[in-house]
Amino acid sequence: MANTEPADPHVIFRQYLDAVGLHALAGAEAAGLQATEWYALSVITLAGRITSGDLATRTGLTTGATTRLIDRLERAGYVRRAADPPDRRRVMVEASADTFPEIEDVVAPARRRIAEVLDRYTPEQRELLFDYFTQAAPAYRAATDEIRAATTRHRKPGRKTGSARPVDP
Repeated sequence: MANTEPADPHVIFRQYLDAVGLHALAGAEAAGLQATEWYALSVITLAGRITSGDLATRTGLTTGATTRLIDRLERAGYVRRAADPPDRRRVMVEASADTFPEIEDVVAPARRRIAEVLDRYTPEQRELLFDYFTQAAPAYRAATDEIRAATTRHRKPGRKTGSARPVDP
């Protein structure tokens, strides 16, 4: 007998978020990067140019860890450091032109499949979906900031930042 109960929206949304997260992990692995490096590279490419301090803020890493991350990405040929024309003392990080074809190859399957999904919707429905994405991205960033702030305040001595107690799924 077919299940006539409507699907639980909470479960559907969690499955969606899990799939997006899993895709990000697979993309990082395919590019030979750690998840934080993959995310940082995304931040850098979307920003065009970014200071290491701004990158540290966006990734939640310390400035020292961010410097090492940039060093790794630079050695791998994904980014380069460049002087900021208005303030030559300030160093900007930008993606190397060679980065894009390799990253595009990694994300091509998702882009193709998501394009197929989006093609099922009317232009008006797609507009609504993209409005949601526009509103949800800053909401998730704000929630991330809240989690990081709470983690810092409630961290127990000897416990690593970001380690959490197991939670029932």
